[in-house]
Amino acid sequence: MRMKRVAVTVGAACLLVSGCGGGGDEASDKAAAPAPSLLPQKLTPPEGKVPEYPEAPDGLPFTEIVAHELERKTLSLANATGKPAGTCPDEVSSKAGTQVTCTVSFKGVDVEWNVTIGDKGWSDNIVEYQAVPKTGLLTREGVARIIFGNNHEIEYALCNDIPEAMAVPFGETTYECEEVWKDKEPTGYNQKVHLTDSGPRVY
Repeated sequence: MRMKRVAVTVGAACLLVSGCGGGGDEASDKAAAPAPSLLPQKLTPPEGKVPEYPEAPDGLPFTEIVAHELERKTLSLANATGKPAGTCPDEVSSKAGTQVTCTVSFKGVDVEWNVTIGDKGWSDNIVEYQAVPKTGLLTREGVARIIFGNNHEIEYALCNDIPEAMAVPFGETTYECEEVWKDKEPTGYNQKVHLTDSGPRVY
């Protein structure tokens, strides 16, 4: 019997430093206002779109259906292409109040989900559940997709070596990017990468 569920989850200010009075010289002025360093990693627009994850095949056991839906949610966290692999404990059942931890692997990174089974929905074939990830999932492709998806006038982005995939706490990360517009030069003004339960954000 195929089970379906409803998942509930949860301008830059520039300061010009110059000498005042009669004691300054050109050399000291340059030393007081060094040029900002540019980030080393160049991101370009990713090809294509992240495809819709297929529905779970008919006839799967309940535990595999839950794992399949968590694979779909993990792809949303990553905002990237790839094949996730989810597993849930054998004891997971459709009984309300059941609590388990499931794991989804994506590009070598494991994301654990705390799952709580809820009540039956409007049909016996509908089971509500809550799935909350223990950590965020940062991907280089996901950051690129949010940057170039928000504005097609951006030519490339400079970032500080974002990994292909990495488990990172939600919220502001240590990673930054500068969006470089077409026909413009990079300035060294960087924006922070943030992780949310619906994918990365850059601001």
